Amino acid sequence: MGESPGKPEDQAETVSPVPPADDVDISPEAATDLPDPKEQKARKRGKEIPTSRIARGTKLGVAVAGNVLRAQKTRRSMRGRSEEVRARMAEESTIRATEQMVIVLGTMKGVAMKLGQILSVLDMDVVPTEHRERFQHRLAVLRDSAPKVSFETMRELIETDFGRPLTELFAEFEPEPIAAASIGQVYRARLHDGRDVAVKVQYPGIDAAVRADLKNLAMFRRILASAMPWVTPAVLDELRLHLESELDYTTEATTQRQIAELYADHPFIAVPASMPELSSTHVLVSEFFPGRGFDEIRELPAAERNRIGEIVYRFYVGSLYNFNEFCGDPHPGNILLGEDGRVAFLDFGLYNLMRPADVQFELTCIRAAAEDRAEDLRTLMIDHGIIDSPEEVTAEECLEYCLSAIEWALLDEDLTITPELASGAAVLAIDPRATEHAGMKQQTLPPEHLFSRRADFMTFGVLGQLQATNNWHRIAREWIYGDAPVTELGKAHQAWLAQRPTPAPTTRTSTPKSGKRRSKA
Repeated sequence: MGESPGKPEDQAETVSPVPPADDVDISPEAATDLPDPKEQKARKRGKEIPTSRIARGTKLGVAVAGNVLRAQKTRRSMRGRSEEVRARMAEESTIRATEQMVIVLGTMKGVAMKLGQILSVLDMDVVPTEHRERFQHRLAVLRDSAPKVSFETMRELIETDFGRPLTELFAEFEPEPIAAASIGQVYRARLHDGRDVAVKVQYPGIDAAVRADLKNLAMFRRILASAMPWVTPAVLDELRLHLESELDYTTEATTQRQIAELYADHPFIAVPASMPELSSTHVLVSEFFPGRGFDEIRELPAAERNRIGEIVYRFYVGSLYNFNEFCGDPHPGNILLGEDGRVAFLDFGLYNLMRPADVQFELTCIRAAAEDRAEDLRTLMIDHGIIDSPEEVTAEECLEYCLSAIEWALLDEDLTITPELASGAAVLAIDPRATEHAGMKQQTLPPEHLFSRRADFMTFGVLGQLQATNNWHRIAREWIYGDAPVTELGKAHQAWLAQRPTPAPTTRTSTPKSGKRRSKA
C-alpha cells in the first residue's frame, strides 16, 4: 500500500519545487542513461521528477558543494573568536548543512529519499543533541512529504498501464492522494463491486531516477559521509540489490497477498490483502485499511504505546523466527492503528526469506551472546565464514560487537527504547567513526544476515520513536529458547499459531545465498 500521510503544514515545510528534467546533458557520455522513446513519453508526463543522472547528480552536487564552501567559510570566520563562539558557529554550520541535505533528499525521491527515511527513523548522531528534536521533525516531514505529481499525470499512467479508462477500472477514484511513498503515492478508490481500496501508483520515470540515484550516491559517497558516515559500501550494495525489486508492483502485490494470507485472522496483526489481478508493474491495488498514522500513535498514553511496540516487535522481528521470513523495510510510515486495536503493516516491496538453517544459525549465535559464551560465538562465526580473519578478532570483541546490536533484547528487565538508545546501537555497529569493534567491521557478512540486521536496527529505531517500554527479553525468549509466552499478546499469538492451518510452501524468491554477495559487517 503506502505510507501514512503527514500533516498538511508539515508537507509544505521541506518539499521545494523540483525542476523539470528537460534541461539535462545529452552528450554521448550521458546518452547511456537516456530512456527509450516510450520511457521518454512517460517522462514527459511526469516532469516533476528529474530522472537523468546528470540532472539529479547536479542537484546533489550543488548541495554537497554548498556544504563544503559553507564549512570553509565558517572555518575562516572562526579565526580570532573564542572557543565558545567557534563551537556555536560550527554547530550552526553542521545543522544548516544537514538540513540542506534533508531538503535535497526529499526532492530527489528514489534512493536518496530512502536514505532520508532511514535517517528519520535512526538518529545517526548527525546533529548536536539539543537540536535533534527539531531535526527529527524535519526528517519526519521528509518521511511523509506530500507528492508533487499531478493527478492527471498519474491518471494517464494508470490508464496506459491497463489500456482502459479509469472509470472502467474504478467506480470512484479520489483525486487527492492520501499518502506518499519514496517511489509513488497512494489514492483511495472504490471498485465496482463496492469494495474500498488503496491504489499505489509509481511516479512516472522513477525507475530511471532510482538508477541515477544509485550511480550518483556511489559517486558522492565520500562527500556524503561528512553528514552521513554510515552510508558505507555495504549500505549502498544493499540498496542496489533490493531497491530495484521495489519497482515491480506486480511482484509486490503477489507478495502482499501471500503475507495477508499468512496472517489471516490474527488477533492483533493486520496485513491488507492486495489484488494482483487488478495490479500492474506501476499500479498496486489492495484493501483500504482505515487507521491512525504514526504521529497520532505517538500521542497515545504509555500503556497503549507499549502494547503497539510489542506488536511492532513481534511482526518485524518475530516473523523471522516464526516463519523464516520478514519485512526488510520497517519504518513508521508503514504502520497504522485500526479502530479495533489491530496494527496494520503496509509496504512489502522489500520482503525477505531466509533458509531455516540460516535462521537457526542466528538463534544459536544469539543464545551464545545471551549466555556470554564469547569463545563459542567466535568459533560459530569463523565456521560460518563471517570472520574470515580470525587473527584480527578476539572472542571478547566478537561478543561485544554482537551485544552492541542486540543487548537491548537480552536484558531481563523493563526497558524504555529511546531514539538515543536506538541510534547508539546503530552507530556502534555500522558507523565507521566509532572505533569500537574495528576488527569485526572488517569482516564479511553474508547478505541474508545483513538484511536481518538492518531490519533489527530499523525496528529498534521505530520503537525508539514510539518510546515503548517492555521486557523485550521475555518476549524474545519465545523464539530464542522456545519459552511459553508471558504477555497477553504472546498468549493470543501462540493460540493463533496453534489453530492456524499448515501454510502451503511459499513460492516467493529468497535472498541471495551465502557467498554470492558479501558485505562488510
